[in-house]
Amino acid sequence: MKRSGILGLLLLFLATVSFGQDQYIFPYGGGQNKLFINEIIKLTGKEKPKICYLPTASGDSERSIIRWYDLVSDLSVEPSVQRVWISSYNQKKSFEEVLLNVDAIVVGGGNTLNMIAIWKAQGIDVALKKALEKGIVLAGGSAGSLCWFVNGTTDSRPGELSVVEGLGFLDYSHSPHYASEEYRRPLYQKNIKNGIFKAGYAMDNYSGIIFKNGEPFRVVSLGDEYNCYFVSMKDGEVVEEKLKAEIIK
Repeated sequence: MKRSGILGLLLLFLATVSFGQDQYIFPYGGGQNKLFINEIIKLTGKEKPKICYLPTASGDSERSIIRWYDLVSDLSVEPSVQRVWISSYNQKKSFEEVLLNVDAIVVGGGNTLNMIAIWKAQGIDVALKKALEKGIVLAGGSAGSLCWFVNGTTDSRPGELSVVEGLGFLDYSHSPHYASEEYRRPLYQKNIKNGIFKAGYAMDNYSGIIFKNGEPFRVVSLGDEYNCYFVSMKDGEVVEEKLKAEIIK
């Protein structure tokens, strides 16, 4: 085949192949607020995106749901809520049908361990993976941040902080509430030093990291006192690196 013919076939292939969409995950250490929701809106690229709130970790708490609707009431979004405490009588669409037909999904705080167990029982974990691959923005704070990582520390069990496994969409460990709860920092660093956790990201409340295609893209914060950190091992010791953040207002 002539060189021009090969080039023509290559151009035809490039014109028809799908390269997929960028994948965004926006975990923040805790604290739902309008400024973070505005960042989620921007990530969707839509003027009025459909954003679904998942309150699974709080047991579909009505208080949490009311707060969600109040939070976004004056923002340019089409808000919805997906409960897990449902029956086939009051919800005809599958979880996957619902979650794959929005522009962003925000996960609320609460009991991470119970949330992950319910998601796996209901196939919501699979639906969320498909949502990410479709380019739907995933976000959340506290349990809603921890769930996207490989593992991290949680207060989901009685007695003390312990290890919980996440969905692994982000190939790092994680600690939310890093500065606001005194046992978070020492336990997270201990687990990294003992090899229980791989290197990862710790976040104070009101700070977060936007990940693009699995890697940090932007670090954001509501003030200089709220920080994110990369915590890893170097020469046998734990190293905590404070990340430069963009203060959003």
